Amino acid sequence: MHSRRDFLRALGIGAISLSLGDVSIGAKGAVGRPNIVFIIVDDLGQYDLSCTGSSVFKTPNIDRLAAEGIRFTEAYSGCTVCAPARSTLMTGLHMGHTTVRGNTGGISLRAEDVTVAEVLKKVGYTCGGFGKWGIGDVGTPGEPEKHGFDIFFGYYHQVHAHTYYPRYLWRNGEKVPLAGNERPYVEHNLKEFREDKNHTGEQFSHHLILEEAKDFIRENKDGPFFCYCPWTPPHGTYPKIPHEPAMKDFKDKPWPEEAKVYAGLVKMIDRNVGEILALLKELNIDDRTIVFFCSDNGGLSGFKDIFHSTGPLRGNKGTFYEGGLRVPLMARYPGRIGPGRESDHLCYFPDVMPTLAEIAGAEDYLPANLDGLSIVPTLTGRTKDQKRHKFLYWEYPKINFATKTAIPGELNQAVRMGKWKLVRHRTDESFALYDLSGDIGEENDLAGAYPKIAARLEGYARQSHGPVPRQKEADLPEGRRFR
Repeated sequence: MHSRRDFLRALGIGAISLSLGDVSIGAKGAVGRPNIVFIIVDDLGQYDLSCTGSSVFKTPNIDRLAAEGIRFTEAYSGCTVCAPARSTLMTGLHMGHTTVRGNTGGISLRAEDVTVAEVLKKVGYTCGGFGKWGIGDVGTPGEPEKHGFDIFFGYYHQVHAHTYYPRYLWRNGEKVPLAGNERPYVEHNLKEFREDKNHTGEQFSHHLILEEAKDFIRENKDGPFFCYCPWTPPHGTYPKIPHEPAMKDFKDKPWPEEAKVYAGLVKMIDRNVGEILALLKELNIDDRTIVFFCSDNGGLSGFKDIFHSTGPLRGNKGTFYEGGLRVPLMARYPGRIGPGRESDHLCYFPDVMPTLAEIAGAEDYLPANLDGLSIVPTLTGRTKDQKRHKFLYWEYPKINFATKTAIPGELNQAVRMGKWKLVRHRTDESFALYDLSGDIGEENDLAGAYPKIAARLEGYARQSHGPVPRQKEADLPEGRRFR
């Protein structure tokens, strides 16, 4: 007997027509599979947007994206730092199963890992990435062009992305020199690299990356395309970005210079989101393109007293408290996602792969071992059909950056089940248990009061921690931190 899906395919209508409107998913259909733009920015805090309650930042374009679609109030990263979070997003596997679990910058995906781009390619998507990859340096099995991307332009090794004025960027493994940014490298130790990253040049990398992304959208406007935008801003603390006009808007603020730069980068990101939305409208593909926006992990601690990036949440990037894991997430698809909606559905980065696969009608090509669940039912208002996680799981091994190896006894772990959250930051410490429904700041450890619940979540943590693949960077040139 044929399944309902087989019957729909025989009519030329795929699964997406059931969930995202009356849209044929056939590559030659009148509308075709929807285009997908996925913007993920770096280190933006949950409360750094005016639509999430910031009293400092005005982000009208991101606010518009949320107002014209859906905003998730309890969305989480896959990890609390950059590279592992990206690994969970690309593979649909949580931190106990995904390949890249360290954050030294050059740990690579394996050749056998399947990414969301590879899944979308199976149904005819052209895939482009623009920004910071972070899960496979040049010459490793984790290069994006080996994992479904027709083009990737930007940084491969995430430490390379610690400067906005690099001597070069990469396009599909080929070096693209940036004239005017030449200077001697001092990457042989972290202190000198931090000093070096503050140098400027003639070409601000993010402007180049944004234009490449827009060109990709123009060139593939007939679709379907997947435009993955892992933008580096507002990552890091930088004393000057002279080529970005938003910097002047904060020059008179009584803040440290690096805080002024962060504010300028947030304003720039908002403008860039507006540019992407305007381009979709100009190309007349606005109504067949779904746009996602999120941050890769929680906000920074350095500007907490100025920007209140994590609001009432405890912790920040690098911790497994809510301030390190909870992120802004929103999606817009005119005519398919109802406007002005908020959802408290619990979701995290491993859900991205099955979600995009369902949007594209590519579910048949998903790996069998995913930890993620599609959130398409929530996107489209069919909440009764939404599958829910039994629990969410995170881990992260603290890394010795000198030896690039995990520090024994320094495994961070967290579990969320409903209103309950279990956290520890060392394996020789006891887990703390919090009731987030009345303690969003994670101040009151209830593990002693609810031992059975704590034990249940501890069991989930034990069963979720799988064997760790090799977490060593590829050999690098002498004195270099990336290729």
